[in-house]
Amino acid sequence: MAATKANDVTKMMQEMMGSFPVDTKAIQDAFKTQATLSEKMSKVALEAAEKSTEISSKWTKDTLAKLAAVTAVKEEPADYGKAVTDFASAQAEMTSEALAAFAEVAKKVQMETVELMLAAGKDISEDATAAVKKATADVTAAAKKATTVAK
Repeated sequence: MAATKANDVTKMMQEMMGSFPVDTKAIQDAFKTQATLSEKMSKVALEAAEKSTEISSKWTKDTLAKLAAVTAVKEEPADYGKAVTDFASAQAEMTSEALAAFAEVAKKVQMETVELMLAAGKDISEDATAAVKKATADVTAAAKKATTVAK
């Protein structure tokens, strides 16, 4: 008799769980929202990496060009000192320009990230609200149906 009761409880639980609907569209919508956010965030990161690479490449090329002037043969020994001084001055200026360019990239990434997160938060909040409302309505309907069938 204990086995019969266990089977009855299992069957009852299966029927009860089956009567509560699962909104797969809400899950799909949430997944799409997350995937869209990930795609946009990846785009921001890739653009920043590309721009940073361009800045680094230009900085390196400019440094090598200035270094070529330092290594060139000079007529007077004092010219070597002047070449090194000129290189150091140019390098300080190029470093300042490169760091300012990197700062602009970082600032742009920060602004775009904040905009994306605010928009995503709004989308996720709207999706969650709609899903909760629908789930509440579905569960209420299922509970009423279960109550009607049980009577």
